[in-house]
Amino acid sequence: VDLVESGGGSVQAGGSLNVSCVASSNWWCFGVFRQAPGKQREEVASIGIGRGPRYGDFVKGRFTILLDSARKTWSLKMDHLISDDTATYICAAGYYRSGRCSFDSWGQGTQVTVSS
Repeated sequence: VDLVESGGGSVQAGGSLNVSCVASSNWWCFGVFRQAPGKQREEVASIGIGRGPRYGDFVKGRFTILLDSARKTWSLKMDHLISDDTATYICAAGYYRSGRCSFDSWGQGTQVTVSS
């Protein structure tokens, strides 16, 4: 297993949670996706070595992704959570191809549940 997630959990609306990821292999770009039941997987946030963070439109300033490339770890800090954030959060890593991160490795996912 190359990527391992930790964190997630259950919280009431308005609360905060973290998802942390660690990789065994060397990658250039890192992200966190989410998938809710019956919905398509969507990119929550991504960041790369030498590149700034990108966020899904739905984040609206509530989440922060941080990268420690030396330790091959990245984390997603989620504040002001709402019920629509309920999903399985999945870490991913990859390489840049044609200017975009192509995610090649995926974690197992960790559950985030937000109750209203």
